Amino acid sequence: MRPLDPRLLRYASATRGTLAAGAVLAVLQTASTIAFAWLVTDLIVRAIAGEAPASLGGTLALLTVVVGCRAALLWATDVVSARGGARAVGQLRERLVSAIGRLGPAWVSRRSSADVTLVAGRGMEALDGYFAKYLPQLIATAVATPLLVLTIAWRDLTSGIILIVTLPLIPVFMILVGWATQAAQQRQWRALSTLSTAFLDVVAGLATLKLFGRQHRQEARIREVSEQYRVHTMRVLRMSFLSGFVLELAASLSVAVIAVTIGLRLLGGSLDLSAGLFVLLLAPEAFLPLRNVGASYHAAAEGIEAASNAFEVIEAAEQVPSNVGPSSDASAVAASGGDGLVFDDVRIAYDGRTVVEGFSATVRPGELAVLRAPSGAGKSSLVGAVLGFVESQGRVLVSGRSAVAERREAVAWSGQRPGLIAGTIAENVALGDVVDPARVASALRDAAAGELDPQLPLGVGGAGLSGGQAQRVAVARALYRLRSRECPVLILDEPTSALDAATEGRLMEGLRRAAAEGAAVLVVSHRDAVTAAADTVLTLEPGVPVSSSVVAEVSVVQ
Repeated sequence: MRPLDPRLLRYASATRGTLAAGAVLAVLQTASTIAFAWLVTDLIVRAIAGEAPASLGGTLALLTVVVGCRAALLWATDVVSARGGARAVGQLRERLVSAIGRLGPAWVSRRSSADVTLVAGRGMEALDGYFAKYLPQLIATAVATPLLVLTIAWRDLTSGIILIVTLPLIPVFMILVGWATQAAQQRQWRALSTLSTAFLDVVAGLATLKLFGRQHRQEARIREVSEQYRVHTMRVLRMSFLSGFVLELAASLSVAVIAVTIGLRLLGGSLDLSAGLFVLLLAPEAFLPLRNVGASYHAAAEGIEAASNAFEVIEAAEQVPSNVGPSSDASAVAASGGDGLVFDDVRIAYDGRTVVEGFSATVRPGELAVLRAPSGAGKSSLVGAVLGFVESQGRVLVSGRSAVAERREAVAWSGQRPGLIAGTIAENVALGDVVDPARVASALRDAAAGELDPQLPLGVGGAGLSGGQAQRVAVARALYRLRSRECPVLILDEPTSALDAATEGRLMEGLRRAAAEGAAVLVVSHRDAVTAAADTVLTLEPGVPVSSSVVAEVSVVQ
């Protein structure tokens, strides 16, 4: 990532306000610095000239005011940077999470969940250092340094020329050090990602490792990865200290050159004391922003690397076809009665391999349909196509709506993984919606989970429930959304895979009630009992065109 990546302005609009406010504050700080140097010079020269202390009182009072203004401006800069940074980080995190949602489960499944969590969590938090430390100094360098150089050159041209010649040395050192630091930071980030992934894998599989007595073998692996991360972190810190030393040395030598030339000219009488002292006071201030930028870069390096990774995810999401089109299609709406779920010549392919070829079918309101197919035939891909998570060709309509965002709003869905969160069962069923106790109880009852206490607290990932119970809570969540948002379509992917026959029968009765309420219900399942309870069975073979004309109709088992 560049010192100020334009993508940051694009994806976090709060950055623009922070930059504007920071620029104004930098101009005011520069003005106060020049005023401070001018007043101090005036006081010293007049005192050396022998003026009475009483006559210096006005200048001293004005100097006190300037010192107070400098302190207030420094405080305001910190406040603006912190608050603006918090808003910008929040906006960037929101864009990142939205991008992950748009890319969908298929994209997430191809990546380590630890990597995604690391970027969205610690990575975004690391950007606080970028906004609080690095960005203010970058603004000060762009604003204060040119103004100070012009002021010094106006007062003493020779010192201004020396500054113009020596100042570029610091950016050159910064660029060289920055390249090395960026490479080291990338290695550190990869080491942290490896450590997070390895630790998460061990924790996720700890029960299995414990069962086979292999848990101790992972200690060496975790220790090795942790040591790699420690080594890379210490290298970054060492480079930070060394680069700080180099920048301080370059700035000190440059100021020393100016001081020597001023001293020689003062002795020779070619420069008066007021000009020489004024320049000597301002010269270090001209180098200060550049030195601070180099020093604060290392504090922000981790956040810069995380932001680059976040931008890659956001840009990848922008490449996903939005499938934006008219919200309704007359012919398709007419064929489906204006409602329901319609697949019209849907094709899905991965990496050049056709998974679904020419699938056409309609699930009408009040109908319970089951989609059966061999493993790998593309059942879950069809569900992903409905939700816009899988790129497809052809038409998919949900209650006559073709745009992805509109389809998602119209679908209540439960996937193969329950995806429960820490909280009560009721909170998991409502999932961010206002918890309606009566509606929660009804959803649990229709999901064959009426025996579960809605107030039972769950751990992360639904800890505290069995696999079958978690599955039914996920179905209850879909039923809750179906009724609270009045969704016309309900889609369930293998909702009974972990249930016994009796519980499966109760669940199917609940789905029959949802269909009777007017919803178009599509269930993906291999189970015979589910098929027996369906109004319509849709069959699908890998890469074989299927149309609604070959869909088998079966009787409903009451």
